Amino acid sequence: MGKGRLEAFSDGVIAILITIMVLELKVPHDTTLAALGPLWGVFLSYVLSFVYLGIYWNNHHHMLHTVRHVTGAILWANLHLLFWLSLVPFVTAWMGENHFAALPTAVYGVVLLLAAMSYWILQRCIIRAQGPGSLLQRAVQGDWKGNVSPLLYVVGIGLSFVSPLAAGLVYALVAVIWLVPDRRIERVLHEG
Repeated sequence: MGKGRLEAFSDGVIAILITIMVLELKVPHDTTLAALGPLWGVFLSYVLSFVYLGIYWNNHHHMLHTVRHVTGAILWANLHLLFWLSLVPFVTAWMGENHFAALPTAVYGVVLLLAAMSYWILQRCIIRAQGPGSLLQRAVQGDWKGNVSPLLYVVGIGLSFVSPLAAGLVYALVAVIWLVPDRRIERVLHEG
C-alpha cells in the first residue's frame, strides 16, 4: 500500500484539531484590554498546543518521506498517535480555562507523554517494515531529542502538583527543543 492516503488522513486530522482549538478561543464582549486579562491561560495554552501540533505535523511529514510501503502495523501505530493528538484540544481547553491548575496541567503533560511514546512506536513500526539499515533508522540513531523529551514530560507532570506554571515552562522547553530544525531525515534522504 502507498503512503499517500496515510499522509492525507493524518494531515486532515491535525488540521481539524487545530481548528477545534481555535474555536475554543472565546471573544470577550468588552472592547478594553482589561477584557483580555482573564483569557491569558486560554491563549497561552492555545499557543503551546498549536506549536506542538505543528511540530508533530512537520516531523510526521518528514518521517513519512522515508516510507516506501505502508503495513497494517504502520496504519495502527499512526492511528494510535492520532488518538493521543486528538486529546490535545480537550486538555488544552481544560488547562487554559483553569489557568494552569495542578491536575489539568498534569493531565496535559500525560497526553504529551503518551503522544511522544506513540510517535516512537510509529517510528519503530516504520523501521521494522522498511528493514535493516532503513533510511529512518539511519536518521534517528542517537535521537537525543526523542530520548530527553519523555523525561522532561515526566518532570513536568510531577512539577504540576508543586508549581503548575513551572510545569508549563517545562512543556514549553520541550517545544522549543523541537522547534530547532532537525535536518537528520533530510540529510539521510539526500545521501540516498
